Amino acid sequence: MRVIIIGAGEVGSSIASSLADSHEVVVVDVDGERVDALTYSEDVLAIEGDGTSIATLREAGIDDADMIIASTDEDETNLVACGTAKTVDDPFTIARVKNVDYLETWQHAEDQRAFGVDFMVCSNLLTAQDIVRVIGLPAARDVDPFAGGAVQMAEFEVREESPVADQTVSEADRFDSLTFAALLRNGDVEIPRGNTRIRSGDKVVVIGSPESVQEFASELAPRKTPSSNEDLVIIGGSEIGYHTARLLEERGLHPRLIERDHDRARELAEELPNTVVMESDATDAEFLAREHVDEADAVVAALESDEKNLLVSVLAKQLGARRTVAVVETSEYVSLFETVGVDVGVNPREVTAEEITRFTRELHTENVALIENDKAEVLEVEVDGDSALVGRPIREAVADLPEGFVVGAITRDEEFVVPRGDTVIEAGDHVVVFVDRDVLEEVTAEL
Repeated sequence: MRVIIIGAGEVGSSIASSLADSHEVVVVDVDGERVDALTYSEDVLAIEGDGTSIATLREAGIDDADMIIASTDEDETNLVACGTAKTVDDPFTIARVKNVDYLETWQHAEDQRAFGVDFMVCSNLLTAQDIVRVIGLPAARDVDPFAGGAVQMAEFEVREESPVADQTVSEADRFDSLTFAALLRNGDVEIPRGNTRIRSGDKVVVIGSPESVQEFASELAPRKTPSSNEDLVIIGGSEIGYHTARLLEERGLHPRLIERDHDRARELAEELPNTVVMESDATDAEFLAREHVDEADAVVAALESDEKNLLVSVLAKQLGARRTVAVVETSEYVSLFETVGVDVGVNPREVTAEEITRFTRELHTENVALIENDKAEVLEVEVDGDSALVGRPIREAVADLPEGFVVGAITRDEEFVVPRGDTVIEAGDHVVVFVDRDVLEEVTAEL
């Protein structure tokens, strides 16, 4: 498949890296330095030019393109690029936007092809959804649903005081429908065996039923799941902050939101009936102490500045907040945030790249989650009779596939099936698998 990506920033580069092994990828960007960097780092054709220009699109091969992904930081540029592409040919078009208004306009169009866009991804809304999923699972760093919600993948960091620290996987595996899919240790991906010992500092990827994942999370951090009595504080009335509060309200929660700007605070108070909106500067430590932020179960920093999000997160943590989640616009800063004590850093560009990558997979792949900046992937696949997994016990099928592959969960007729060595996968099953990036192409060809 020939894919043209417009925009060589963090989102576009991440998507290009994910697709380069199995597709013919062309990347267009107005910044010559970005083009040169991508040319040397990835196996793609990079072109310097304006992605909204017909001449540039023709140079990129629009006449032969199967898909156009417009992923610049400018909403209007992405919409115009998709519309321009449709005037030349009829490739499948994907547009990244930040403004939810554009998404709502597109969703309510009669044929859902407003702006010349076939699929639209809204960074602000996706980020808010990601934050809410993380808040809903104690100790989780990342959470993704599969199989219509019947399966959940979650990533946890094992701290020194964790009950599973220094246990083997066999000892830690006390849950009926949970699979320990991988350990992320010192930047490497390790597929655990029964005798693999879980160490403090490891990141554990588990796949299973939502109930079992929740039980595992509760063991790592024995606190209740957010309920109407939970104290959740959102700092910043940005679009991400607003949608986070709105989504929490939809779950029956009553968050508090701190916004400095008077007009914006008044607007939020009118639009969020079940949220207590407070007008103040959230970088004021005295205000945070006076409002008992130290008692908060989770504090979400959603200001429009990485520096301020880091400051208020550290302040909240020092005051005693149980958990902090911060929006981090610069992906390189995520590890820095988490090193200095922020529990979870959520990067909108990473979230967006993952959603777009999910949509660009082969047609039989139902869903995808990227692990640790694409070091591995969790895929949901509806298997057919030609799959290497079908018709024999999982232990035999996996033995014939490369190392770096784990069957994490199975759903059959919308019912959860626990994958064990003697489980036989049938045609039509939805299988959720963990795959190391190094063997991804080889494994997916067999699925």
